[in-house]
Amino acid sequence: MSSSERRYDTARYDAQRVRDAQRAREAGRRLQTAPSEPSRPRSSSRRRQRRRSGWNYVLRFVLWVAFVAAASLALSGVGWLMANDFCAFNKAPLTATVEVTKDDDLETVTEKLKEEGLIEYPWLFKLFGKVAHAESKIGIGTYELNTEMDYSALINGMRNNNAALNSSTVRVVIPEGYTVKQIIALLAKYGVSTESELTEAAENYDFEYSFLKGSSKGDIVRLEGYLFPDTYEFYVNGNPATALAKMLDNFGNKIDDAELAEKIEASPYSLSQLITIASLIEKETDGSDRENIASVIYNRLNNVGETYHLLQIDASQIYGLGSRYSGKLTREDLNIDTPYNTHIHEGLPPTPIANPGLASIRAALEPAETGYYYYALGKDGKHHFFTNYDKFLEFVSGSQYAG
Repeated sequence: MSSSERRYDTARYDAQRVRDAQRAREAGRRLQTAPSEPSRPRSSSRRRQRRRSGWNYVLRFVLWVAFVAAASLALSGVGWLMANDFCAFNKAPLTATVEVTKDDDLETVTEKLKEEGLIEYPWLFKLFGKVAHAESKIGIGTYELNTEMDYSALINGMRNNNAALNSSTVRVVIPEGYTVKQIIALLAKYGVSTESELTEAAENYDFEYSFLKGSSKGDIVRLEGYLFPDTYEFYVNGNPATALAKMLDNFGNKIDDAELAEKIEASPYSLSQLITIASLIEKETDGSDRENIASVIYNRLNNVGETYHLLQIDASQIYGLGSRYSGKLTREDLNIDTPYNTHIHEGLPPTPIANPGLASIRAALEPAETGYYYYALGKDGKHHFFTNYDKFLEFVSGSQYAG
């Protein structure tokens, strides 16, 4: 091939490369300027993915609703079963005898009720028992219980007054006008419990009574006036709180009497004040003059009268002196400043000074209407009443005075 022919082929080759490069550039510009369209197969795939995602969401929602419904049904079923046990609904008829000993507590009593088939859920009964202060209500004894009793009825059914008593009991008469300390000493003497255990219960046990609300723990005075004097049957070496609760129950029953409750409600004085007045009457009465003593107290409280609201009742100061009282009240004793010294402090003492009987409580609610401000004990064993200090002084200076 001649040199001229080689130059021609080379030029043709170069021209061809230039044309190919130009076509490539034009094709690149068309690709850049052309609108981008997703391919049909890709668009279809995305729609299928969105459709699957929607169905998955619906499925998850349906499963969630089904789970919530199943859980609600399960919980409502369990709740209904617990309600049946608590309220004694739909239980098979069953009567059982349960014995409570001095060693039993709420835990062991609950176990006995479960063993006898009287309850189904021990944990629920114990929870209710703690809230209802069951241990202060359940007493030693043998009880006949049945499945018609709800939780509250079971607890009330195991109170001492429902027990079948046996030879391990003792009958104790609580005299009217005894203080809490005297009652504790008497119970200890008969072996109901020890004096220290009874004192601890009186001071600190959480008794559930409306008339004790607001009372402070740590002092037996909180029960003063509310341990009702009566004849009781106690278990020997029993629960001290149960023994005290028996007397508190009796007090509650007495003041819940419809007639008495109506008079208490109508009185301008609180229940605590009325029991304080009744305790003063109880410590002062000769047994026949409660209403007249009540009239003296109210005349002094409500009128300036002769005494300027000073009750001047020796029994109140004797209570305030406590162990300092030697057995005979002296002038020095009357000058000692205690909260109970009604010779120097106006109005009522801060608490009852004894546990009054029903007659003194009634006298506090129904005093005689008199003008009496004074009374003194005569040698005849009776109180003599006076409307003014001169007549009173004349009597105590005479030969009829017992003082």
